Amino acid sequence: MPRYEYRCRQCDTTFEVNRPMSESGEPASCPGGHADTVKLLSTVALAGVGGRGGAAPRPAPAAGGGCCGGGCCG
Repeated sequence: MPRYEYRCRQCDTTFEVNRPMSESGEPASCPGGHADTVKLLSTVALAGVGGRGGAAPRPAPAAGGGCCGGGCCG
């Protein structure tokens, strides 16, 4: 279930709410009971494919030239 982050304008508390995407636009009350909240834009960090720690993907080998792309293996 997606997690949405909100900030209370009254007490300046930041909090998260788990809810279905169909309810993503619904207002949320802060844990202190205040209704004047704003939904924050959250960023997500993802690791790279294959456990390379976010390294850029390797370029595709040049066309032709066998398995290594350089023609050394015939």
